[in-house]
Amino acid sequence: MIVIGITGPTGAGKTTVLNVLTQLGGTSVDCDAVYHQLLLSSVPMQYELKNRFGAEIFDENGHLRRKELGAIVFGDSAALAELNAITHRHIVAELKRRIARAEAEGRPAVALDAIALLESGAGRLCRVTVAVTASEEARVRRIMAREGISEEYARARAAAQKPSSWFEERCTYTLRNDGDLESFKTKARALIKQILSQVQWYEVKG
Repeated sequence: MIVIGITGPTGAGKTTVLNVLTQLGGTSVDCDAVYHQLLLSSVPMQYELKNRFGAEIFDENGHLRRKELGAIVFGDSAALAELNAITHRHIVAELKRRIARAEAEGRPAVALDAIALLESGAGRLCRVTVAVTASEEARVRRIMAREGISEEYARARAAAQKPSSWFEERCTYTLRNDGDLESFKTKARALIKQILSQVQWYEVKG
């Protein structure tokens, strides 16, 4: 089995690539969803966060008070680094459990889907990484259509993230998505098949 990292800015088409992988028998893990689940269910992670930033960052129902935590780490690079170190460590541990589960299920591949894949340390779990990128104009159109937001807000969302070149320079492969959906699906399918066939070849040779 191979672990594939899928990353790139919002609106570029990561979901399409993940759907292609699923159709080919693989599975995927949404790293952002894992983070939110751990905030609610991981007692060890909650304990570490409370111990470092104060019990008041969680409400009486165990939900994170994002504004309170944000007020603590905003403008404090050391505090932000500590926050990331705590959360990333627990996220990576959970990702390892899910990767093991996918392997036990006999999956040919599992994809880790995360915008911050490379920064969080999750990228080190991947044998290959794929940057899914697109022009800012294409991304803005897709964000507007997907979320029903104004062009101004969509452009602000796009501008707040790292440029496509940042992902392309750091990943093993790049899938550029500036055209129509069907053409992109075809490109994505070809790349995923190529990655899977290489893994199968190495496993046979090994």
